[in-house]
Amino acid sequence: MLTAPLTEDQAAELAAVFKALGDPVRLRLLSIIASRAGGEVCVCELTPEFPLSQPTISHHLKLLRQAGLIDGERRGTWVYYRLVPETTERLAALLASPGGEPPAGERRAAAEPAGAPA
Repeated sequence: MLTAPLTEDQAAELAAVFKALGDPVRLRLLSIIASRAGGEVCVCELTPEFPLSQPTISHHLKLLRQAGLIDGERRGTWVYYRLVPETTERLAALLASPGGEPPAGERRAAAEPAGAPA
């Protein structure tokens, strides 16, 4: 995105991912899944984390799955979810500054002495 404009197809695909990430519950779900030791979480562990019904949590998980951010595997009664690293790595690369430079705000903060007004 920083080196060449997105095609229509790329923009549509990314919009779906960003739309899935545009909800605080889905962001928290993704964060819980991504940060879990062992790399996966049972839906039975996710539901108690929210003041929402199980069907609502399942709906949010479905949207994250459709966006390609998570994947799930049924084991008996429960579904275990894990992050799809290819999707998050692609997003990170897309949003990264060219040449590995920090974003402008971080460059400015690094150039100012500690305690200096912004």
